[in-house]
Amino acid sequence: MDQVTDQPVKSRAHYVLAAICLAALVLPLSFTGGAVATPAIGADFNADPVALAWVTNAFMLSFGSLLMAAGTLSDIYGRKRLFTAGLGMFFLVSILLANVTSIVWLDILRAVQGVAAAAALSSGSAALAQEFEGHSRTKAFSMLGTTFGLGLAFGPMVSGMLVEAFGWRSIFVCTAILAGVSLLGAFSQMNESRNSDAQRLDLPGVVSFSVTLVAFTTAIILGPQQGWISFTVACLFATALIGGMAFCYIELKVDHPMLQLSLLKYPRFLGVQMLPLGTCYCYIVLIVLLPFRLIGVEAVTPLQSGFMMLALSAPMLVVPLIAAWLTRWISAGVLSAIGFLIAAAGLCILASAGVGEHQMLAIGMLVIGVGTGLPWGLMDGLAISVVPKERAGMAAGIFNTTRVAGEGVALAITVACLTSFVSANLVGQPANSRLAQKVVMGDLNNIPRNSIEALCRAYESGFNSLLLLLIAFTLLSAAASYLLLGGNKKAAEANESASSADSVRN
Repeated sequence: MDQVTDQPVKSRAHYVLAAICLAALVLPLSFTGGAVATPAIGADFNADPVALAWVTNAFMLSFGSLLMAAGTLSDIYGRKRLFTAGLGMFFLVSILLANVTSIVWLDILRAVQGVAAAAALSSGSAALAQEFEGHSRTKAFSMLGTTFGLGLAFGPMVSGMLVEAFGWRSIFVCTAILAGVSLLGAFSQMNESRNSDAQRLDLPGVVSFSVTLVAFTTAIILGPQQGWISFTVACLFATALIGGMAFCYIELKVDHPMLQLSLLKYPRFLGVQMLPLGTCYCYIVLIVLLPFRLIGVEAVTPLQSGFMMLALSAPMLVVPLIAAWLTRWISAGVLSAIGFLIAAAGLCILASAGVGEHQMLAIGMLVIGVGTGLPWGLMDGLAISVVPKERAGMAAGIFNTTRVAGEGVALAITVACLTSFVSANLVGQPANSRLAQKVVMGDLNNIPRNSIEALCRAYESGFNSLLLLLIAFTLLSAAASYLLLGGNKKAAEANESASSADSVRN
């Protein structure tokens, strides 16, 4: 049974919502800021492409692999306790990142920052589910999703301004300040809540899942440089396979699993998990790859790049709210499918924009942003609705794990694919793989002038090939959303009620 120490008060609940939304604003800023700052970090530390890839992936991996564990811990030890501990750690690590002296320490601290982010996001989402009921809860989670969109919308622009004015270290100072303000609000306004029936942490499940995710992503990152059939990469893939099998076995055998695999039999549960995976490939990966392209390949300043990225992310300020309003008449499955189809059309426009064709690039990004905003505005609320209220910690953990772990894996896969495509187009160039990695990460420093033109041509061709893959996956996401979440609104609502009732019985 869920316990809350004090009776919620409406005004206090809105202060709590503000604190959690501010924390949710910091997380996408950390993500987008790292992407915008990567070229400057590479130039500052003269880092190799693999080390630069870990600037973002170290954060995403630790973040994604520990979200389910954080959800369980918030149920056991209290949502406020874990939320404030996570924010406090995030604040301290951000200060350390602003003063780091090597790329190795930066990557390590980014991984620690991801741990703190997992604790804050999962416990914050669970706490929000306790503060609001019914339609108010739907509105609160829509606001949470909008806040994420706000961070994604203005993150590149703010980061670009900070990099140009004060250097890349100022990005981490900014996130530390925001985390500190959210921490003060949580301490003063948030009540403690926990699930008195919560069981102990499934530590073997956490370890096996983390090993699987880290091994697989590392293999994807190292593959283009060391070769896909090299001993190291093959061992990493084998470790990921063994870890994944061990995770499934553990979750089926333990009394209180971190992930109830029985939930996979519910089509709507699978459909909810499909939404963040779909948005990864039509939206999230572009937030990272496009700044690399604009700043590194097209020589656009970080500030100009940030303003251009508004075309992609600004729709997130409005479209998710429109999506929540439209659910009165149209089912979530139909809205999400329409959104993915619009995003696929935007990707097609993006594929027609060559290097330097910024107007066509902006149009494509705008269409993608509008399309992605439809499923984006629905998936947070849907994620909580598939399980009983007292399992809010697990629900938040599962959904956010799918979202963040999917983002990390999707980023690694798309970077590896783009590197392979660019390398294949570098005819007659020595060290094709390393050159391709450098240009993909937006690093054209110390490259001979006579090679840059050929690199840019190879990059343009490789980027268009990657977009074809992203279009295919986005269309697949549209079909899956429609089929799994239900095309008919009344039927979808009936299926959701049945799934929730079965979840309670289980």
